[in-house]
Amino acid sequence: MSPVQLFEEKKVRSHYDAEKEIWYFSVIDVIQILTDSVNPRDYWYKMKIRVKTDDGLELSTVCRQFKMIAEDGKMRMTDTADTETLLRLIQSIPSPKAEPFKQWLAKVGYERIQELADPSQSLDRARENWQNLGRSEKWIQQRMTGQETRNKLTDYWKESGVEKKDEFALLTNIIHQEWTGLSVKKHKEVKGLKSQNLRDHMSEAELIFAALAELSTRQIAESDEAKGLLENAKASKKGGAIAKNARIALEDKTGKSVVTGENFLPLDKKKLE
Repeated sequence: MSPVQLFEEKKVRSHYDAEKEIWYFSVIDVIQILTDSVNPRDYWYKMKIRVKTDDGLELSTVCRQFKMIAEDGKMRMTDTADTETLLRLIQSIPSPKAEPFKQWLAKVGYERIQELADPSQSLDRARENWQNLGRSEKWIQQRMTGQETRNKLTDYWKESGVEKKDEFALLTNIIHQEWTGLSVKKHKEVKGLKSQNLRDHMSEAELIFAALAELSTRQIAESDEAKGLLENAKASKKGGAIAKNARIALEDKTGKSVVTGENFLPLDKKKLE
């Protein structure tokens, strides 16, 4: 999945080409931040018509497209630009945020170089971002532990012949559906989310049970020596069922639902939705 960077707490979808060591950023997201336009896609469309690069090239020819999560939660082809191209675009957009954004771009590139040399720095930055968003230390620790559990599971899937992104999504949904009784999409709807990351809006309990489901799935898959999509799908259902049974047992004791509609959306955003 393409990562999301934050500029002044506003999202900028991005893609990192590890082979070329180049960041690509969603042009639409950048235009929205710089212009506060209610229709950044229309702004970009008109900009592609009137603006050319110093070499006389049209903007559409120097941009690349990658699949990124759209507002409706689906993966869609999105115009992106590398740092050099983006700087050219910014010069054509009158905005008081232009200079701070240029500095932010330089910082993102520098931080990526640091992370390649010392991967632990990416974890430190993730922790800092969550702290800035008001998450508690307990929540942050559970979120990071859950991510480590998730990474170990996806590593197993890759080693066992599951490679396509849609297959990863399918297996993830099987696990989620089994332990929560909801699809990932439905769970996001319950929480009032659109393009936001579901796990970033889970409660501490939801994070714990999601991790239990994925830990169980991996251990069952390893025990069964699951190979390919079909065998891993069976392991995913079994792993999800373990977390489901634990969830039901806890709910019976407490009388409270583990799966909730609670989220961390800003209050003004909640009012709008």
